Amino acid sequence: MEHGKRRVIIENVQPRVDGGLYPAKRTVGERVDVTAAIYGDGHDHIRAEVLYKKEGAESWSLTELNQTFNDEWHASFYVIEKGEYLFTVQAWIDHFDTWYDGFKKKANAKVDVKVELMEGALLLRTLGKTNKDIISLARKLEDTQKYQAAVDLVLSDEFADVVHQNPLRENETKLGYEITIQVEHTKANYSAWYEFFPRSASLESGKHGTFADCIRLLPRISAMGFDVLYFPPIHPIGKINRKGKNNNVKSLPGEPGSPWAIGSDEGGHKSVLPALGTLSDFKKLVDEAKKQGIDVAMDIAFQCAPDHPYVSEHPEWFKQRPDGSIQYAENPPKKYQDIYPFNFETDTWKELWEELKSVFLFWMEQGITIFRIDNPHTKPIPFWHWVIAEVQKVNPDVIFLSEAFTRPKIMASLAKVGFTQSYTYFTWRVSKQELIDYVNDLVYGPSRNYFRPNFWPNTPDILPFHLQNQNENSFILRYALAATLSSNYGVYGPSYEFYENTPVEGKEEYFNSEKYEIRQYDWKRTNRMTDIMSILNKIRKENPALQSTWNIQFCPIENSQLVAYLKATDDLSNIILVVVNLDSTRGQSGYVQLPKARLKLGDKINVKLHDLITDEYFTWIQEWNYVDLSPYKMPFHLFKLEIHESNL
Repeated sequence: MEHGKRRVIIENVQPRVDGGLYPAKRTVGERVDVTAAIYGDGHDHIRAEVLYKKEGAESWSLTELNQTFNDEWHASFYVIEKGEYLFTVQAWIDHFDTWYDGFKKKANAKVDVKVELMEGALLLRTLGKTNKDIISLARKLEDTQKYQAAVDLVLSDEFADVVHQNPLRENETKLGYEITIQVEHTKANYSAWYEFFPRSASLESGKHGTFADCIRLLPRISAMGFDVLYFPPIHPIGKINRKGKNNNVKSLPGEPGSPWAIGSDEGGHKSVLPALGTLSDFKKLVDEAKKQGIDVAMDIAFQCAPDHPYVSEHPEWFKQRPDGSIQYAENPPKKYQDIYPFNFETDTWKELWEELKSVFLFWMEQGITIFRIDNPHTKPIPFWHWVIAEVQKVNPDVIFLSEAFTRPKIMASLAKVGFTQSYTYFTWRVSKQELIDYVNDLVYGPSRNYFRPNFWPNTPDILPFHLQNQNENSFILRYALAATLSSNYGVYGPSYEFYENTPVEGKEEYFNSEKYEIRQYDWKRTNRMTDIMSILNKIRKENPALQSTWNIQFCPIENSQLVAYLKATDDLSNIILVVVNLDSTRGQSGYVQLPKARLKLGDKINVKLHDLITDEYFTWIQEWNYVDLSPYKMPFHLFKLEIHESNL
């Protein structure tokens, strides 16, 4: 049997998610790192290749796998178009390379290699049946009158190139399957989100904001450099069991209620709150935002207020209690009397799924291509697997952001089944070691192939303890971390920009939360944070190194309150070094180590640094370098590095 001659074993090819059940994820222009365990019996030399192509292409591209250690092999290729890419791996014993290695050892030991020259000539003739240059080499090895010349020829650099460039392919072992890489558009990997409540957009005190007010704020958001404007739900708000200020179970006349209590006699998930304007007004807002380079992201919360039309039209979609009432949402001890969850175990689940899919399709018709999904972990994961695939059949560029602050395996599963981006635990990673461990796990752990993080320092639901009653430096340093550690990040905008820091005592919640009332902001005002947001977003746009999450390397620095990390493009054409002072009240100093191997630095170091935030310039001429950060001047450095040519 022909396959009995195959001696190479190929195992554990990556990236492969859950044995190929789900595709690995990349975006246009990203690198795919392929690894595999490849080995065989004995000591013969193995050659291995990755074959890859865009699905539907006629031919495969090849790139060589290189052995690293312990029979592990590595190769890389880049994906340059949206859609699905396929790759596989093949390997074989290269008897030509094996012969060549043995020949060099014998010849260098002054062993007679006349027979070895004959063997080499035979191998060359096998390789070069129609190649005149290789046949010519074979003849030179066969010339017994010029023994030493033949030996010198085989030991030359030119012959080494011939061996490497002409592998002898025999009895190849090929992976028995192809692995899929899902390649999405670049915004899936690089975006800056700003969230505000449209009802708080008015410039007039005491007036309910409208979509027209939001349009007037677009130049402000654009000038700050944000490219996604995210709104909490814009639908009619339930009137039955409406929540009052600070989540009071009873609302007073005129209180607007929580936007997440969706639906009333004014409509449901395919309607807009009349106080905000009309559907045409909303479409105008979406169009005007696009003109300024901003995509509007909609919040999709699949839940209903008690007076949502679904409740009366489809009571079978909700859980009926023995007393005839409908079960409202609970997360004991929290109670959400203003919300009814869908019962996904209803006998009419197919009709429910189709109706919920139609909600996405409706808003896509209004120009929406980004959806932030509220609490997706409280709905069945198979539903998300189905509905995301159905929606992306209509438009593969639709982005789904998973707002699932829950257990790691559930967050991972939601990402695997199709969510483009995911909220993370960054909100609660505070100390230097917590940040390093968490980011390294995201970037270098298995979730890198399916979980695309989006870092938020706050949300309307979460005022983390480390921001409560804190000064502006705390807000600035956390913002700098979010915007530079992750290429996707977002903020609950005006609240963060204006340092809202008063909590409900003992909870990670805002006192006088905007979820339950209309807030009046002085939208004409700017401050230090406004300027930093604007500068940092501009820097992100101008520096490709900050447009990827996956290129980070933490640098040793001798201070537990200072964290330093390098981000660089593969070709080192753009290099960024960030140093953040985690102490918001005191200056901190230390020595940071440059990663010489990553930067290809020699012993003579000459690195020019430009702090893009403060516009200061420095020159470093050694591996370890002193930094000193006063939070009241600026709690972080953001250096752009230029390496002197002599080091390259």
